[in-house]
Amino acid sequence: MSLRFVATRLSMLVVTVLVSSVAIYGAMFLTPGDPATLLVGGSRNPDPAVLAQIHREYHLDDPFVQGYWHWLSNCLQGDFGKSLVYRDSVAGLIGARAGDTLALVAYAAVLVLVAGTVIGTVAALRGGHTETLVTTLTAGAMAVPTFVMAVLLIWLFAVQLPWFPVYGSGEGFTGTLTHLTLPSVALALTWIGYVAQVTRTAVRAEMRSEHVETARSRGVPERTVIRRHVLHNASGPVFAVSGVGIAGLIATAAVAEQAFGTGGLGALMIEAASKQDMAVVQAVSLIFVVVFVVINTTVDLVSEALDPRTAQKGVR
Repeated sequence: MSLRFVATRLSMLVVTVLVSSVAIYGAMFLTPGDPATLLVGGSRNPDPAVLAQIHREYHLDDPFVQGYWHWLSNCLQGDFGKSLVYRDSVAGLIGARAGDTLALVAYAAVLVLVAGTVIGTVAALRGGHTETLVTTLTAGAMAVPTFVMAVLLIWLFAVQLPWFPVYGSGEGFTGTLTHLTLPSVALALTWIGYVAQVTRTAVRAEMRSEHVETARSRGVPERTVIRRHVLHNASGPVFAVSGVGIAGLIATAAVAEQAFGTGGLGALMIEAASKQDMAVVQAVSLIFVVVFVVINTTVDLVSEALDPRTAQKGVR
């Protein structure tokens, strides 16, 4: 793996996180009035003593750069401040909700990886009507927003066919799996379509490649050709789009969490935003940005390991 490529990607990660953190912190100062009112929940008549305490605690009277650095350094140590709306530490609120989001995204990621690659591979290998049907269905899945799919799934599998619960995250492994099935499908369906399309295209391209034709002409069994030559060489672009899809799941998890009431970090951020609890919104936003960028960087590095041509294109 090229050291230049690794250094470039890691530098981009650090720069992206820093720029995003400045935007997240600075958003508090874009609203008219005292930023401390946002941290207290946007109260119309906040106690002056409370506002004075917030100014001291969050260093709002300091120069912007100094205040930003103090906030960021505390975040790096796991101290996101205190939510005066929820009357609890922001880190505690995040810790209580992070497990639900992690379970939801992990379930959806498995669906994206398994269903997307299998559907795309079958369509490419069989061709004909199967490929046409898969192309049509996946294109339709890519076009349906998550919140629309959530409504359709609730209507079908909770109202018409009461097979799955539609609220909460459940308890225990079986309960969690049952409760998160519909939100995971709603969250994953769009990316299943993307992964299936990319898989189909990549497998099709490899099947027409010269080295595959050479292997066949030498009498290599078709199953071996498919496994060693076609699927192995198609894994690069498939992994890349799958990684982007998993990062996308994190960005859109809030929609599914709100629709199904699973109570994860996305739902917490929406609730905090509606109550103008800026301390919580800042912390959750920063976590989402960091996770999103880390996943994308990891995907770039693994894709480069699978196909060095990716790095050559990326650093030119």
